[in-house]
Amino acid sequence: MNPKILLVEDDIEIVNMLRVPLEQANFTVAAVHDGEAAIDFISKQTPDLILLDLMLPKIDGLEVYRSVRHNNRTKNIPIIMLTAKAEEIDRVVGLELGADDYIAKPFSIREVILRVQAVLRRNHAPKDLSQVEGNWFKVHDVHIDIERRKVKCLSDDDSNPEVELTATEFDLLLMLAKSPGRVFSRNILMDQVWGQDYYGVDRTVDTHMSRLRRKLGTCGDHIQTVHGVGYRFKS
Repeated sequence: MNPKILLVEDDIEIVNMLRVPLEQANFTVAAVHDGEAAIDFISKQTPDLILLDLMLPKIDGLEVYRSVRHNNRTKNIPIIMLTAKAEEIDRVVGLELGADDYIAKPFSIREVILRVQAVLRRNHAPKDLSQVEGNWFKVHDVHIDIERRKVKCLSDDDSNPEVELTATEFDLLLMLAKSPGRVFSRNILMDQVWGQDYYGVDRTVDTHMSRLRRKLGTCGDHIQTVHGVGYRFKS
């Protein structure tokens, strides 16, 4: 069955521009044109990915985003934000909220398709477990269940050890934790986690890493910045 994409966009020309190429790339596309309709659609159906414009009538895109993330049934749906706001601060805000990706208008159709494919691949592709024995392992006080993609921080001062991570955050943590002490450049992290066809910038990695550290709480201290290079998990 083809993955279902929900396109939330009030500009009909953009909807028409994206629908056919996405369908030709073997996606099923549903489109709504305001935030209220998006929330109603998601309450009844579960798309595989949401392309979400931020500037929407009735209810803006950020409120739609929060509605999706605060619902246990829909919180893991990958979301790519679309917006005409191209400034760096808007990109960072979108990523810090937990979006899986962010595309600024104007964009090329090929870029959108590649981004969609990359995000879905990160969320659904089986992971390489060759370097890890069994389905879980621990490094310091971080316990990672690979099969169920769950993480616990077992520091003494954590009353609720389980950490809710997005697919991208989990993949970043797993890559670092599998090789404690090894320094990963931002380019390597982007190639391995986002994919080599991803059009991104260094700030994308930094923003996701900042959010990952914050979610891990005291365990986030194990992720170390190597200035001018990238990141490593404390050996």
